[in-house]
Amino acid sequence: MNINPNSSVPIFAQIATMLEDYILDGTYQVDTAIISTTQLSKLLKINPATAIKGVNILTEQGIIYKRRGMGMYVTKEAKDIIMEKRRASLQTNTIKKLIQECKKLNINKEDVIKMIEEDWNDSVK
Repeated sequence: MNINPNSSVPIFAQIATMLEDYILDGTYQVDTAIISTTQLSKLLKINPATAIKGVNILTEQGIIYKRRGMGMYVTKEAKDIIMEKRRASLQTNTIKKLIQECKKLNINKEDVIKMIEEDWNDSVK
C-alpha cells in the first residue's frame, strides 16, 4: 500500500483508487471486509479523516457497503462499477488526448494501431 503525498491527486482519491485496484485484482472479494480506516491511517501515516474520505467515495459509488459494527465490505457490483468508471475515464482522459497528439504529429490511425499492438504484445511477455 503506497500513496504519493507529492502527487497532484489528493490523498483521499489515491486511497479510493488503491482500494479499487485491490478489488479489481481480487485482493478484496465480494462480501469480504476491506481494511479499516483506522488501519489505513496508521499504515499510511495519514489523518484518519483522509482515510474516511477515501472510503466514503467508494461507499457513495456503491462499491463498498457498511455492516454495522463489522466494517466495510465489497458489493456484488463493485468490479462492474469500477470497470465502467475506468473505461469511461480511459476514453475521455487517455484515448482522446492520444488522438489529439497523434493528429498534431501527423501520425495516422494505422500507425497508432500498429504502435499499440507492438506495445501490447511486448507487455504480454
